[in-house]
Amino acid sequence: MIMTTVTLRARLRASGFVLALLAVAACSPINRFHGFTPDAREIAQVQVGQTTRSEVVTLFGPPTADGGLAADTIYYVSSQFVHTGLLAPREVDRTVLAVDFDGNDRVRAINRYGLEDGRVINLDRRVTDDGISNVGALAQLLGSFGRIDAGALLGANNDPL
Repeated sequence: MIMTTVTLRARLRASGFVLALLAVAACSPINRFHGFTPDAREIAQVQVGQTTRSEVVTLFGPPTADGGLAADTIYYVSSQFVHTGLLAPREVDRTVLAVDFDGNDRVRAINRYGLEDGRVINLDRRVTDDGISNVGALAQLLGSFGRIDAGALLGANNDPL
């Protein structure tokens, strides 16, 4: 069976259209949500100076993190990331709810922070520094001449008895 050029062109256009649709669908953004922060109605139930830590945990659930060294604060954190095609995910929204407690474990303050309030902190760098900063091989060789021990060159034993 021999295809005519009209049929072949029609099939190529249709397959090109399907491939274009697949490419557009593959590059559509995907939203991912991580964590939890209570909404305004839930926060309104907490009364400063009266609500205890255990009541806050019962109301909101376990916190995302606690204060670490300063055990008088608990945090609820939520983030939204957008994945687009093969690009790296990008954080577009973050909400941090910090609940501070006084010495009697009563709520002292409730603070809400957004992505615009934060700054990037690199927690785990995972890079080994070689200690050489823009120094060429010749400069390294010439720099090592001052650190040569004459006793090591002559083979003398400098160990104390």
